[in-house]
Amino acid sequence: MLFLLKLFKKEPNEIKKSNEVKKTVIKKDNKSIRKGELGEYKIDIQLSQLPNDYKYTTDLLIKNPRAKSGYSQVDHAVITPYGIFVIETKNYQGTIYGGKGRKQWSANGKFNFMNPFIQNYGHIEALKSLIDRKFHNAIISMVSFTKRCTFKLDELDYRKIQSDHLIVYDLELSDFIHRKVSVLKLIHKEPLLSKDEIDDIHSALTSANIVDESIRLRHVQALRNESKGEDSEGETTKYKCTICQQPVSTKVSAFCLSNKKFKGKVYCFEHQKGI
Repeated sequence: MLFLLKLFKKEPNEIKKSNEVKKTVIKKDNKSIRKGELGEYKIDIQLSQLPNDYKYTTDLLIKNPRAKSGYSQVDHAVITPYGIFVIETKNYQGTIYGGKGRKQWSANGKFNFMNPFIQNYGHIEALKSLIDRKFHNAIISMVSFTKRCTFKLDELDYRKIQSDHLIVYDLELSDFIHRKVSVLKLIHKEPLLSKDEIDDIHSALTSANIVDESIRLRHVQALRNESKGEDSEGETTKYKCTICQQPVSTKVSAFCLSNKKFKGKVYCFEHQKGI
C-alpha cells in the first residue's frame, strides 16, 4: 500500500518535470528564432527612452509602387520637433567600405551590398507621399550598423553631426539623434513641427502601416525570391547556398561571408536558421 502511495505521489512531480523540460525546449527554440531580432530590440529600447514629445514607429510596411514587391519596409521613423529621422538598420559584421559615390558598398572589402543610403532614399520617397511637402526638407537619413562593424568610408561626412545623412552604430543611435536635434535647435530658433503636427504625421504613418499578415508574408516572400537568384539590381550572383545549392543575392552572400558564425560559407535565408 505504501509503495502504491509513493507511486501516486511521484506522478505529479514527474509531470511537472516533464512540463519544465518542454518549456525549456520551447524557450530555447524561441531564443534561436529571435536571435536575428536582438539588434532591432536594442534600438527599440533606445527609441522608447526618447523625450515624450517625440513619436516613433517601428517595422512600418507601406505601399511603394517603385519597389519590386510593391512595398517599402521602414525599420524605424522618429518624428521630433526639429526633424524626422528615417532609420535603416544593418546586421553585417566586419569592415564596412563605402562612400557617397559608390552604388555598392562592401563588407571586408570583398562582398558587395547596395549603398544603404540609396536603399533608404527609396524608403524616404515612399514616406514623403504621407507627409506634408513643407516637412520634406526636415527628413534626416540614418543608417545603423552593429558594433561588430568598423567603418572605412571615403568621406567623413557620414559621421559629422551637421550632415543630413548619418551612419551610426546601433548603441549610439539615440545619442546621435539627441546631438542632431541640438544642432538643429541652434539653426532653427523655433521648432519646425508643432505637437499637433508631430501627432498628425505619426498618425498618418501608423494608419498607412500594413498589418495584414498575408501582405507582409508576400512581401517577405518577394525578398526571399530575390535572395534566391537576384541581387538588389536584379542580377544573378555567383554565390550558392552551401546546403541546397540555390543561388543567393549579393546582400545574402555578403551577410554570410562577413559573419564569423558561418565560417566563410554561404547559406540561403532558410538554411541560415539552422546554423
